[in-house]
Amino acid sequence: MSTESTPPTAARPGRRRSEESRRAILVAAFELIGEVGYAGLTIEGIATRAGCGKQTIYRWWRSKADVLLDALSAKGELYITTADHGSYRDDLRAFLADTYRLAGHRQVTDVLRALMAEAQIDAEFGERFRTGFLERRRDALRVILDRAAHRGDLPAQPEPSTVLDLVFGTLWYRVLTARPVEGGLADELLAVLAPDLGRGSPPAGRGGRT
Repeated sequence: MSTESTPPTAARPGRRRSEESRRAILVAAFELIGEVGYAGLTIEGIATRAGCGKQTIYRWWRSKADVLLDALSAKGELYITTADHGSYRDDLRAFLADTYRLAGHRQVTDVLRALMAEAQIDAEFGERFRTGFLERRRDALRVILDRAAHRGDLPAQPEPSTVLDLVFGTLWYRVLTARPVEGGLADELLAVLAPDLGRGSPPAGRGGRT
């Protein structure tokens, strides 16, 4: 009897293929909405582009909106940093730059508008959109706010909840009114939310969660 062990990766080919299929479907959905728009996007079209069957998609997602929701969430996790850069201002600068840069891409903007519209007409999807994307993005920014509170360099004003509303409220207003998201908007918000105090006294820090 052979005493050779089976390599760990060889034991789970099904999972690996499933992960590859899932990524292919998310990429296909994002590519297609840029080509045909949300109205023209279909599960059949996504399946054809991804090289899989419709049932593979329906096994994981309820609708084309849910596919796009997953794709959008994945991009947010991948491209928007919450890393510790040493100060609240530097952390916030990086987060804002990444967020507004990503939202400035036409395909991302198209997806944001489409999903917000879908959320208004489908209450069940609206709840998944809120918990699966909107709250997760706010939670990501809360990581930065909480870190600053514990570090002691979170400004006393505005309140953390207001920071969240200003960052994402500004973003959504621009997206939904078809106004540009780029053009220094992140820097303008940074100047309001975390002004550069230079050699002045540090802001009055505060603790606690947001």
